[in-house]
Amino acid sequence: MNTPMSNPDDLYVVRADHDGIATLTLNRASQFNALSQAMIGALQTELDAIAPDPEVRVVVIAGAGKAFCAGHDLKEMRANHHKAFMQDLFGRCGKMMMTLTQMPQPVIARVHGIATAAGCQLVSMCDLAVAVDSARFATSGINVGLFCATPGVGLSRNLGRKQALEMLLTGDFIDARTALQQGLVNRVVAADALDAEVDKLARSIIAKSSVAIGMGKQMFYKQLEMGLEAAYQYASEVMACNMMTDDAGEGIDAFIGKRKADWKGR
Repeated sequence: MNTPMSNPDDLYVVRADHDGIATLTLNRASQFNALSQAMIGALQTELDAIAPDPEVRVVVIAGAGKAFCAGHDLKEMRANHHKAFMQDLFGRCGKMMMTLTQMPQPVIARVHGIATAAGCQLVSMCDLAVAVDSARFATSGINVGLFCATPGVGLSRNLGRKQALEMLLTGDFIDARTALQQGLVNRVVAADALDAEVDKLARSIIAKSSVAIGMGKQMFYKQLEMGLEAAYQYASEVMACNMMTDDAGEGIDAFIGKRKADWKGR
């Protein structure tokens, strides 16, 4: 597996762009990429910069070193043991997690090693996830007397209720295959195929209309919070608007003409 290496400049998040894919690598390998305040801030800055950039079509979040992400930095939390710090920390983390779903580009988690607590939350809040077959997942806060409340938000929106609660109440690890079966990840591959599988998934998305992808992602998350009738009304309006775009016209004409579509991006 081509595991991202730690950057010598000790940046908290390392960005690398290639052919429409922006890869953001969590870069605290010695701390298993724990989400400190600085790490969350760095990730938020990169996501905010990417969201309005039409050149970036897909975002990949990876981890340097042996793990994807071990959750929040418990040492930092103990060193700042007052409620105002905790409220600010979890507020910033929640905003960053929400940004993943609100930005127009699909976000893929590239998971190796462990993804625990807020690291598991990060996987759940990415739009898609590809994991190596040796990856493991847990919401392990309960083992130190802390119920993983915020990770539970994302987890409960990926897994069934009983599966999510079992993870939250026990803190036990699940393996990659179980994560696939329960809906936490999309694909599980051998270590040496991880990068190729992430790239394959990203390329499939990039081949589609950026307008349709952006509209569709926004619609998907918004309708999840609606009742069934309201969801259909909203989805119908989105489809009508989507049909009026240049890309929809081009796509349909290309299909009828049996040629490759030339997306206009509008």
